[in-house]
Amino acid sequence: MESTLETVSNLERKMSISVPMTEINSEVVSRLGRLTKTVKVAGFRPGKVPMKIVEQQHGAQVRSEVMSDAIGKNLGSALEENDLKIAGLPKIDVEAKEAKDENFVFSAAFEVYPVVEVKDISDCSIDKPTVGVGDDEIDSTLGIMQKQRATFEVAAKSAESGDQLKIDFKGSVDGEVFEGGSGEGVVMSLGEGRLVPDFENALTGLNAGDEKTFDVQFPEDYASKELAGKQAQFEVKVHEVLGAVLPKIDSEFAKQMGFEDGDVEKLRSEVEKNVNSEVEKRLESRQKDLVMKTLLGQAEFDVPQSLIDEEGQRLSEQMRENMKSRGMKVDDAPLPKEVFAEEATRRVKLGLIIAHVAEKNELQPKPDQLKEVVEEMALGYEKPQEVRDWYYKNPQRLREIESFVVEKNVVTWALENAKVKETKADFDELMGLNK
Repeated sequence: MESTLETVSNLERKMSISVPMTEINSEVVSRLGRLTKTVKVAGFRPGKVPMKIVEQQHGAQVRSEVMSDAIGKNLGSALEENDLKIAGLPKIDVEAKEAKDENFVFSAAFEVYPVVEVKDISDCSIDKPTVGVGDDEIDSTLGIMQKQRATFEVAAKSAESGDQLKIDFKGSVDGEVFEGGSGEGVVMSLGEGRLVPDFENALTGLNAGDEKTFDVQFPEDYASKELAGKQAQFEVKVHEVLGAVLPKIDSEFAKQMGFEDGDVEKLRSEVEKNVNSEVEKRLESRQKDLVMKTLLGQAEFDVPQSLIDEEGQRLSEQMRENMKSRGMKVDDAPLPKEVFAEEATRRVKLGLIIAHVAEKNELQPKPDQLKEVVEEMALGYEKPQEVRDWYYKNPQRLREIESFVVEKNVVTWALENAKVKETKADFDELMGLNK
């Protein structure tokens, strides 16, 4: 085997490899010979099929397989000789492949992984958000639980956030009524963020018996492509305004929450426990984001386009699945990769930084760390042993846990080496209650 290496750009390489065709032809003959012992051909006993017939029927396929194997084997050897690690999949171009050729020649175009260097973070300041959970936060959570179990009654009042309206409506675009744009006796909720902003704003303040015509501007990213970015006109008639009636937090409410003895204090204690747990998880997630943002700012290097494309494709498929799970219509056309380019680049770059920091500072996960994470997940299920087996019997699933632990170790390392400043976070904002 002979190879030549060309540097196309900072990360791009092109390698040309030549293998004596005698090696290819010899391997083809060897494989065809083995095939004669097992191949079945009408009119011949097993193992007695002439080589010529086997070659006629299987020669092209065997030669293709031999060449494919030769590409993988020789490219791997050439990369090892040149101490190169490919990022993504190489693009192979076969230049000479006929049996009569002197050499089997092919080229491989690929990107290599960049040299990653992360600057010293000792002078970096990283916020450490904190949130105290007290009576006000518990009361706020109980209030949400009340709203989730509210009943609605006809009210002689103007509609406001938290109310419901029973309405007839008809929507049109350029004078044409569109599919799904009309209904009678439909109940709509205000303040839940489910309605197009213009539509909800127009309903707010209306009373029973009111009729109103107004324009609605649909967002550019609206789920329905037929309406995205367009302006529609709606005619609405209000039948009823329904006000929320919240249940009292009493013994009956506690029973509805699963406390058979109706002990309100037990309910409150359980809510406090759950809130503290959720706050801890969200603070940990936010802390991780702040650390990763700092690390991104401490490293500058070219990111392999092939890895960006792969990550963009993964994000595209993930979005499609999410849209399908929410009952949205999704056509077969792939989502434009440009939509995900920025996020894909960030994720790939961050992954390379994390890998570099973990290797340099020996932050790879320890067995006891993996066991702790798996155990924590398993205890949340009725049959924890099945969850343990589900992870430990599948290397891919366990690698996901390893990645999670590595990120935690990197966050811990960063907080130990940077300047950390505690900052008070807003409880409602942290829990997403301001939406």
